[in-house]
Amino acid sequence: MTKTILITGATDGIGFETAKVLVEQGHHVLLHGRNPEKLQKVETELGKLGLVKSYVADLSDLKAVRSLAKTIAEKHQSLDVLINNAGVLKTPNAITADGIDVRFAVNTIAPYLLTKKLLPILGAGRVVNVSSAAQAPVDLDALIGKDNKLDAMSAYSQSKLAITMWSYAMGNLLGNSPIIVAVNPGSLLGSKMVKEGFGVAGKDIGIGVDILIRASFSDEFANASGKYFDNDSGCFGNQHPDALNKEKCEKIIEVIDTILN
Repeated sequence: MTKTILITGATDGIGFETAKVLVEQGHHVLLHGRNPEKLQKVETELGKLGLVKSYVADLSDLKAVRSLAKTIAEKHQSLDVLINNAGVLKTPNAITADGIDVRFAVNTIAPYLLTKKLLPILGAGRVVNVSSAAQAPVDLDALIGKDNKLDAMSAYSQSKLAITMWSYAMGNLLGNSPIIVAVNPGSLLGSKMVKEGFGVAGKDIGIGVDILIRASFSDEFANASGKYFDNDSGCFGNQHPDALNKEKCEKIIEVIDTILN
């Protein structure tokens, strides 16, 4: 059965490879990217394999995220799966126009905002949030932009714990409408981010593609809303303890809502 799936950060790495497999499987894939030329090239390439549509937005700009959600909701009556894959580690411009560290903006806040805005068309679908094995306790001052002194890896690790935490809180709040899961697709997979951040070629990116597709459709995730899947160990669990602390997770959502309001 054909599904409509939105993948953010679909122009390279695990996002592109996942999109390609989904298109080949016959699904209608909505491709998101930041760079218009790069996105058009990917749309043309994958369009030869099946049904795709592309949407441009800079996820570090919260106004652009709202606009993206509005456009998608207007053009599509329903969305079966949202894969919040777009992420950033190193960048020459670490602070956004809103005064937020770009890692928090793109890796944590944008997927939260996009998910909330698309809830009406997601229904009982699924939201797959790409997390990481790299997770560090979240400095709330850094999250809101009061402390912009974090190095790239610290900001990245905190942003990935933060998305895991809001996945837990929102997943428990909404139940299975939609199912919301956080997934570590695998450590040091062969993506551009891994090459830039760690200077290594990385492992087979197909490892990550497989788990993102499983999380999108498989019955093993049917009752997993709010959970974290660690693909390094092949099981649910192994998240930072803060991601299982109800009060701390709800606080993350409270702070993000404050930023957005």
